[in-house]
Amino acid sequence: MSKYVFTSESVTEGHPDKICDQISDAILDALLTVDPTSRVACEAVVNTGLCLITGEITSKAEVDFNKLVREVIKQIGYEGSNAGGFDANSCAVLIALDQQSADIAQGVNEAEDHSKDPLDQVGAGDQGIMFGFACNETPELMPLPISLAHRLARRLAIVRHEGILDYLLPDGKTQVSVSYENGVPSSIDTILISTQHKPEIEGITLEQEIQQKIAKDLWEHVVEPSTEDLNLKPSQKSTRFLVNPTGKFVIGGPQGDAGLTGRKIIVDTYGGYARHGGGAFSGKDPTKVDRSAAYAARFVAKALVEANLAEKVEVQLSYAIGVAKPVSILVDSFGTGKVSDSELTQVVQKHFDLRPGAIIKSFNLQNLPSLNGGSFYRNIAAYGHFGRTDVHLPWEDVSVKAKELRFLI
Repeated sequence: MSKYVFTSESVTEGHPDKICDQISDAILDALLTVDPTSRVACEAVVNTGLCLITGEITSKAEVDFNKLVREVIKQIGYEGSNAGGFDANSCAVLIALDQQSADIAQGVNEAEDHSKDPLDQVGAGDQGIMFGFACNETPELMPLPISLAHRLARRLAIVRHEGILDYLLPDGKTQVSVSYENGVPSSIDTILISTQHKPEIEGITLEQEIQQKIAKDLWEHVVEPSTEDLNLKPSQKSTRFLVNPTGKFVIGGPQGDAGLTGRKIIVDTYGGYARHGGGAFSGKDPTKVDRSAAYAARFVAKALVEANLAEKVEVQLSYAIGVAKPVSILVDSFGTGKVSDSELTQVVQKHFDLRPGAIIKSFNLQNLPSLNGGSFYRNIAAYGHFGRTDVHLPWEDVSVKAKELRFLI
């Protein structure tokens, strides 16, 4: 199509599913900080007055899970009677954790196809397919709709934490629809923000007046600051702006909806602009290729675009549990490549080591929490795992690799 509209969404850190992602990754951070070889598959569930931690963990680290969970919930903003119906101090925290299956452990500890190379001895922690993507729509080589949705969601959290809009509560969603012409973004068609708020705002109690007040404040304090550095900006004249379309959003967070780890995988990646293998990231240690290989696939795709070998690239990897080398590698440049996709695939096969052990070593994935004061994965559990400019992510730094690739073709 020559003209079309594409939409992506993001959610704030107070969204029930994102609470769970952050709890799972905070637990992962704590375990890896003490024992970098920890095997972790940690899931969280939240509902009204309840947080359940479950999954499989094998680690030498000793962690006070109850205390850690409450700290995460508190830092998000759910504390006290006016925090939106969920309280870090009074919610029940239930822990139900087992050790990693011995059947899985043996395949990860010693790959079926291993050689004397130590990196060949680490098998994939699961079977599955992973996708990585990059395009030249934004400086961070991400699709514009998800990039804008994350900007708005992050800013929505900032104005709440800093008290700029002190009536906001932690739960919220953003959604951005971008108009394209001939594959290039041409305008911002629609912005939608749904944000939890207190029932009374500056003495205003009427629903319609509250909605008008929130809309005015969000455009001034969220939309405009989030997009002021962009060439393509939203306009109050031409961009449709929707705020809390149901009229009010007072009941939210775990009181309004149950949350689960891994239920926002499209928000975590490319906003639906690229395909997704189906595996979530949060709560999983780096031997789980759902996480580590997805990071590697993004690194490959971004390096190819940064090297000007294509304008848009999607990379698919597949793995078998207990096997080190990828089962398959596929590169799709959507007709934008300087050479054929089969040639690009050969470049990837020859110049990128995509064995789990090599990915872990290259990005130092097991040591990132300890190198960052005990918190790393939790920092990216909300607002996306790719294209971040506020956090240094090793799989986003492709400058050296891109220079190497430029001389190949």
